[in-house]
Amino acid sequence: MAISAFRGSRLPLLHPPQLPAVRGVPSGLRKFNYRSKRFTLLAQYSQTQDLFSSRLQNSIENLPKLVEDIVQTSINTGPRGAIRLAQGIQAFVGVGSEWLADVSKSRSSTSGLPTELQLGLLSPLYLRRLFERMGATYIKLGQFIASSPTLFPPEYVEEFQNCFDRTPAVPFEEIKRTLLEDLGRPIESVYEYVDPTPIASASVAQVHGARLRGSQDDVVIKVLKPGIEDILVADLNFVYVVARILEFLNPELSRTSLVGIVKDIRESMLEEVDFRKEAANIESFRRYLEAMGLTRQATAPKVYHHCSTRRVLTMERLYGVPLTDLDSISSLVSSPENSLITALNVWFGSLLACETFHADVHAGNLWLLRDGRIGFLDFGIVGRISPKTWAAMDVFLASIATEEYESMASALIEMGATDKDIDAKAFARDLEKIFSSIQELDTELVVATARGTTTNTTAVSANIVVDERQMNALFLDLLQVSESYGLKFPREFALLLKQLLYFDRYTRLLAPNMNMLQDQRISIVSNRRNRYRDSFK
Repeated sequence: MAISAFRGSRLPLLHPPQLPAVRGVPSGLRKFNYRSKRFTLLAQYSQTQDLFSSRLQNSIENLPKLVEDIVQTSINTGPRGAIRLAQGIQAFVGVGSEWLADVSKSRSSTSGLPTELQLGLLSPLYLRRLFERMGATYIKLGQFIASSPTLFPPEYVEEFQNCFDRTPAVPFEEIKRTLLEDLGRPIESVYEYVDPTPIASASVAQVHGARLRGSQDDVVIKVLKPGIEDILVADLNFVYVVARILEFLNPELSRTSLVGIVKDIRESMLEEVDFRKEAANIESFRRYLEAMGLTRQATAPKVYHHCSTRRVLTMERLYGVPLTDLDSISSLVSSPENSLITALNVWFGSLLACETFHADVHAGNLWLLRDGRIGFLDFGIVGRISPKTWAAMDVFLASIATEEYESMASALIEMGATDKDIDAKAFARDLEKIFSSIQELDTELVVATARGTTTNTTAVSANIVVDERQMNALFLDLLQVSESYGLKFPREFALLLKQLLYFDRYTRLLAPNMNMLQDQRISIVSNRRNRYRDSFK
């Protein structure tokens, strides 16, 4: 019945509707139109064949290079690749079991299977869990995803905000072995005492408290975990090979610079496990503080070069509290707001004066010290900002403060890479909608903060957790709207905005009535770069 009805009807795609005959048009012309359409179809088919042949030819030409890359990468990886493969299978099975258990629970409900379960291990939630099980490389990759909303889908960026870099501590005997190998002399001849219990243990390194022999200085020793370099090389080589194969199979992916992104990730991760790079970043920041006369307001740990190597970093131990600990901050200084202003001015100044900037100013890395100074810790993750990006960022920040959305749109267009003609006024109207929602959020949050009484600190902290999630969502909205106009921003832009969100969090806690982009006490734009560089002439 259904078949006969189908046959008796006309599908528009297969049978174009009959048009009324047009008077005065010769029948020969109508035949010519029919032949023209047929010729067009043949031409399109021919073009498709030519495109296919061209791609096939390119693939054949690129195949030897792909094979060469895979072979060379496999040689560089060596036996450790097989070990990591076994560990990867174990992690895959573990997370797969969690997914199956969650699926069985959901099937018993009447609401159906949620989307994240339908996607399996490729869903943001289970992929994040898989990355955490896979260890150092994938945790760092997850953090890269979380800090790169210009490169990855928003669902993954949001989920990987929860990718925690906390791993079990390595036995102290293994840490002592690394110290002995790298220092080249007995540990007791360098350190009078090393605490066997670590202060912190992350995926890549472990930190121990110690005291130097002779000077009696309190220090912290950051030690690279044994075998971590082998794991990183094996994992990153695998990711590189996968990226090369994907680009070979789908040449369109080359436009997204997939292999280039993987190379950037590789370079960034390998820099992070070379503590000589971090030591250089710290020294650069300390020189900036000295040149600008800011050593009484802020500091970074002194590096002890005689007992620092590629795998060992010995630094001055700083004592203080995170900028989120309101009670402790109030006991150390009379004006938490002034301390925040100092932190903002020092950080903004480093954007202008230094070749790199601290790109991870979360509460664990930004402290108020016992002597009232601001302490900047952990320079493993830094950003590099180009003059073009900073010039556009300068206008962008100023336009946020003045609510000039056409200027904001122009700045973002200048910063983003695109080959399209953009309607700047329409873009400005969309930006205004986004930032008006931020203003509404500000009002709600200040009221919530003001209601705190005896449990003020707890109440504020709870509000901040919600706010940070909402601010991240607003940040992603900004990027999505920009991308809808064809804009692609450099990663440094995302890194800068991420740090501004951290500072926004501190502002809501320590100075809820202050606007950090409008307050005259905060110097976002100045001639500090010239003053700093002139001091070295």
